[in-house]
Amino acid sequence: MKILTITCWSHKIKYHLFSGEERTLLASGMIERVGLGGSFIRQMVPGREPFQRETGDNDHKSAMAIIIATLADPKHGVITHSSEISAVGHRVAHGGEQFRHSVQLDEPVLDSIRKLQYLAPMHLAPNIAGIKSAMLHLPAIPHVAVFDTAFHSSMPECAYIYPLPYEWYENHGVRRYGFHGPSHLYLSRRAAAQLGKPATACNLITIHLDRGVSLCAIKNGLSVDTSMGMTPLEGAVMETRCGDIDPGIQVYMMNVMGLSAKELEQVLNNKSGILGIAGRQLERRHYLRAALAGDTLCALALKIETYRLRKYIGSFLAITGPLDAIVFSAGSGDLEWAVREMTLDGLGGLGIRLDQDRNRAIRSPQDELEITGTGSLIRTFVIPSNEELVIADDVAAIHSGTGC
Repeated sequence: MKILTITCWSHKIKYHLFSGEERTLLASGMIERVGLGGSFIRQMVPGREPFQRETGDNDHKSAMAIIIATLADPKHGVITHSSEISAVGHRVAHGGEQFRHSVQLDEPVLDSIRKLQYLAPMHLAPNIAGIKSAMLHLPAIPHVAVFDTAFHSSMPECAYIYPLPYEWYENHGVRRYGFHGPSHLYLSRRAAAQLGKPATACNLITIHLDRGVSLCAIKNGLSVDTSMGMTPLEGAVMETRCGDIDPGIQVYMMNVMGLSAKELEQVLNNKSGILGIAGRQLERRHYLRAALAGDTLCALALKIETYRLRKYIGSFLAITGPLDAIVFSAGSGDLEWAVREMTLDGLGGLGIRLDQDRNRAIRSPQDELEITGTGSLIRTFVIPSNEELVIADDVAAIHSGTGC
């Protein structure tokens, strides 16, 4: 069977096509500038040169049609007809408390997802647009929703209930949900394989590094805490998101600057984090290069980023108990060694030591390597995340009737 996975953002759609029980990657790609004009598609097929072409002005509906047509293109595609696609898996940012595992999509399920948009309006709206478009163009096959929040549904109440009026949780769903679930699940599975233990016997701290950043405390294979909260805004320092701050700052700045709630939300989500400190938005590798070259504000941003990661590792160690490993995703690959080195610096007292040479030898986002130092009581790995493979596995299980 061939499984197509789809991740939709407001202005970008990412896709992967897998084949067979081994989930062989046939093609991957993305269409960018959806809804902005000047859209273009870029498709990568193993063993071929990347293919790119302009696609004009696209909304999610027309962009999805272009993706399907490109996969079946006689020259650049990998299938002869869209009917070869057996099922589609959609990454969905938020499942609330209702969706604790992946589910096959139908109108009632889609309607339930629509009702959760208040929990993640920036993410669920494009997710829904992508689902509707794909179901329109591929109506005869199963479509499955795979939720970013589902992996964290095993958290105990003491981890997910905020110290706020309890009726806020009961009436409005205010609680910690966590995100990047497929990534943390994949990292934990690969780490278990490296450790030679069942995933259910592993205690881990996994660190997802991308534009969004999150950590997960995993005990006996289950998520017991995570850094992101009700929204992806809480937690570590990110590219444009602030992460953890004193909530009193928000009220203070609204009063001082006369900001509306919407204006403040824009600042916290899109003008803070590394961008806010550095004063300009840089691709991650350029930010790291500037920091290591001595740019004062980029260097400060890097110190803050890694200091916060180190604090989370320390607090999660107290939750997981004896730890088997710390797992970093590969991030951007180039220069990420500095993030890992600075994050773990000073943790020797907790039994965590890094092999500096092995760590600095990693350059590619595709490298998977153990970077544990001599005498370390806790192993450390760098593992490229593969959320799409987790999505495809869930789709296959549901399609075959063995999934939830």
